[in-house]
Amino acid sequence: MTDFVSTWNNDLLTTPYAPLGLIAMPGCEALGAMVNSWLLKWHEQQDALEDTPLYALMGYNRNDFLIETQCPRFGTGEGKGMIKSSVRGYDIYILCDIGAYNVTYNMYGKEVPTSPDDHYQDLKRIIAAIGGRAKRINVIMPLLYEGRQHRRTTRESLDCALALQELQNLGVTNFITFDAHDPRVQNAVPLMGFDSVKPSYQILKALFRKECDLQLDREHMMIVSPDEGAMDRNIFYSSVLGLDMGMFYKRRDYTRIVNGRNPIVAHEYLGDNVEGKDVLVSDDILSSGDSILDLAKELKKRKANRIFAAATFALFTNGLDAFQKAYADGLISRIISTNLTYRTPELKAAPWFIEADMSKYISYIIASLNHDRSLSGLLNPYDRIKALIGRYHDKQTEAGFRLI
Repeated sequence: MTDFVSTWNNDLLTTPYAPLGLIAMPGCEALGAMVNSWLLKWHEQQDALEDTPLYALMGYNRNDFLIETQCPRFGTGEGKGMIKSSVRGYDIYILCDIGAYNVTYNMYGKEVPTSPDDHYQDLKRIIAAIGGRAKRINVIMPLLYEGRQHRRTTRESLDCALALQELQNLGVTNFITFDAHDPRVQNAVPLMGFDSVKPSYQILKALFRKECDLQLDREHMMIVSPDEGAMDRNIFYSSVLGLDMGMFYKRRDYTRIVNGRNPIVAHEYLGDNVEGKDVLVSDDILSSGDSILDLAKELKKRKANRIFAAATFALFTNGLDAFQKAYADGLISRIISTNLTYRTPELKAAPWFIEADMSKYISYIIASLNHDRSLSGLLNPYDRIKALIGRYHDKQTEAGFRLI
C-alpha cells in the first residue's frame, strides 16, 4: 500500500489535463465536501510547482475545487440548471447520487421527493448549463441510473443504455460508476470512457476495523454468493481471502411480477458445509433486503455462526424494522455498505451497520484522471487487500488474540 501511495503521489507532480473543477449535485454535498477536502490536502503537496509559470495558468493557486451550482424548480415541477462561476477550460467532475431521495422540491404546493429520474434530468441540466465551455466533462455516478434495467428480455425499454448514450451525446468523456449491476452495459457507448469500480478493499477495511476476531481460514470462515449474478464479486473475495465458497440460487415464479420482479419461491444452496463458520455474503445492491434475510435464515438452518452481509448500496426500501429484529434475534451480525448513496440517520446509528468511506478513493480516481494517469492500479485492489490482511493479522497478534 505504501508503494502504491508513494507512486501515486509522484504522479501528482505532473501537469494536469486542465484546471480541476468539482460539482456536487443535490444530495452529494457531504460526499463532495469530503472529496474536495482530500483533493485540497494533496494540492498542498504540489508546492514544488509554485515558482513555475504553469502554477497560476493550470489552476494550482485555488483554495477550493468545488463549483457552486443550483437546480431550482418552478411551481409546476419544471426545473433548470445554474452554474455560479465560470467553468471555461476546466476539467469538470460531476458527482451525482440518483438515490438521494432525501432531496425534495415543491410541486403544486406539495413537497415531492426527488426521484432517480429527477436527479438524472438535473445532471443533464448542469451539463447543458456548462454549454460546451469546459475542456472535458466527467461524470461520477456511484449508483448507476437504471442499472438494473440493463438488458432486454421481452418488449421492454433499455433505459440504462439509452441514458449512457444520451450522456455521450451531451459531451461526457468519462463515466465512473461503482459496482454496476452488469458492466457489459458499457457496450452501448464504446467511444466513451466507462469504468465500474468495486469497493472490495474499502468494505474489507471497514469490516476489519469493527471485527477484530475474524479467523480468515477455511475452518472458520466461508464466502457465500447470494445468487448466480453475484458470483464474480464473491469469487474475488474467496480468492483474495483464501476461503471456500458456496452459493445460493433463486427459484422464481416467472408467471407473476410483484414490485417489478418475479417473486422468489425458494433459495437452494450449493457448496460445502457452513456449520460453525462465519459467513460473508456480498452483493451490489441491498434493496428491500428480503433476499438477504431469507438467505440468513437458510444459513442459520444449516448452523452457520455469524453472518456478515456486504452491499455496495444499502437502500432499505422497506425500512429497517425487519433488520433491527433480525439483529436482535441473532440472524444478522453486520451489514457493511458504503457512503456512495443516501443513508438515513437511523441506518447510520444502527449498531449492526458498518459504513465504508469512499471519499478518499473517489479523490484518487479524480486526481488520477485529471493528471491523465492510468486507473489500473486503483481498479485492481488485490495487492492492497493482501497487505490489509497482513496488517490485520499483525494487529491480532499484538492484541494477544489467540486462534482457536
